[in-house]
Amino acid sequence: MARDTLLAIDQGTTSTRAVVYDRRLRPVGQGQTEVPPTYPKPGWVEHDPKALIQSVGPVVGLAMVDAGISGEQIAAIGITNQRETTVVWDRASGEAIGPAIVWQDRRTADICDRLRDRREWIAERTGLVLDPYFSATKIAWLLDHIPGARDRASRGELCAGTVDSFLLWYLTGGVRHVTDITNASRTMLMDLKLPRWDEALCDLFGVPIGILPEIIPSSGALGQTLGLGYLPDGLPIAGIAGDQQASLIGQGCLKAGQAKCTYGTGAFLLAHTGSTRVPSTRGLITTCAATTSGEPPQYALEGSVFVAGAAVQWFRDGLKAVGAAPEISRLYDQGDPESGVLFVPALTGLGAPHWQPEARGTIFGLTRATSVADLARATLEGVAFQVADLVESIEVDLPEPLGEFRVDGGMARSDPFLQFQADLLGRPVVRSPQSESTALGAALLAGLGVGLWPDVASALTLLGEGGEVFSPRRDDSWRASMLGRWRHAVETVKGHYR
Repeated sequence: MARDTLLAIDQGTTSTRAVVYDRRLRPVGQGQTEVPPTYPKPGWVEHDPKALIQSVGPVVGLAMVDAGISGEQIAAIGITNQRETTVVWDRASGEAIGPAIVWQDRRTADICDRLRDRREWIAERTGLVLDPYFSATKIAWLLDHIPGARDRASRGELCAGTVDSFLLWYLTGGVRHVTDITNASRTMLMDLKLPRWDEALCDLFGVPIGILPEIIPSSGALGQTLGLGYLPDGLPIAGIAGDQQASLIGQGCLKAGQAKCTYGTGAFLLAHTGSTRVPSTRGLITTCAATTSGEPPQYALEGSVFVAGAAVQWFRDGLKAVGAAPEISRLYDQGDPESGVLFVPALTGLGAPHWQPEARGTIFGLTRATSVADLARATLEGVAFQVADLVESIEVDLPEPLGEFRVDGGMARSDPFLQFQADLLGRPVVRSPQSESTALGAALLAGLGVGLWPDVASALTLLGEGGEVFSPRRDDSWRASMLGRWRHAVETVKGHYR
């Protein structure tokens, strides 16, 4: 029986997906289940670590049944994951000692505030902005707030890591405690130049270096399945990348100057910069791109918006305005484009380029005439405005303007949203042929890791050409007026919550 399919496990903020691809990177089966986070206090966002692990087996089974394959036909497994979300677990039993603290969580803002005089030093070493978004302060919080955890960590009884390392630990029966370079670069504990864990950073944040996983490339011999039940032992796990770096690969962006934006729970714009680390002057992040075994470290510039698809979820679940997320596009078309309603969707703070964790979502321009359709329009447009901020900021740091603007993710399925995004950017927006490129990138890395194709170029030819193009229909004066009003609204929100 030929081993010629690839299994991608995509553990995200609100769902776990498994996708089976054939050797030409065509999806042939998938399964998905929701794993919604909880919000125990304002600004707190958590996952149940056990629920994350338990979600994997069923979706893998569904994907294999959908594809009509058995585990023996899988050539390799790729993993992609929500980044920065942090777990601390018992090294012997694998039981988490507390909740998984999600990347959106803001409970450690006070820790970051106490370290604000070290911001430049931290940014120089890590490429990151000092913010609760990243993993270092989350690990420290768990060690300090779970009884006995810090003592146990000092005795070597605990492991800490992001979701990729927690998942890989389980998939390998506790044999491998590793993380790939893309996820490691999001912890605020890795020296971006070397790259390796930095003892001075670990000391600063109070994280024992011994509980951290080994840093490995994103593609290669990373581990093997053991003791799962739903998959045979010995299947190679050969690709790992944080979700946005996996999406960068899935969009075919492997060269300097290529860029993509993924509209998931948040919105993430990444521009590949090759082997050159480009420091940002506009509050963006310098991060690692996916790196294959034997390859020098690769880098990207990134802008992160905390709330994108999460704003649509709030519109659906919080306001109860629609029964299903896709319905918001229909309401958008019914809204009045001249209503003046504007939404700054800072539901969990403002990310790049503003970095204000205290900010909260704010709606401007409400009148007696405001309708639910107007709010739907403002919700989608608020995400597009945030991405326009990222594009403007990232182009300040790059030697050349961004070329083709490639997009994917759940919100990229909305035609009116992408049309407004193109109008706002004043450039064409190209929707990926596969709207979920994150799992695709993980599968591509896994296939490369086991030599399913002769080289990277051969794999990239399988991704196909770009999908539907949305060309701008508005002129520069409209664009300037809209962006000016948006910037005034953002500054008002920042001033109110400062």
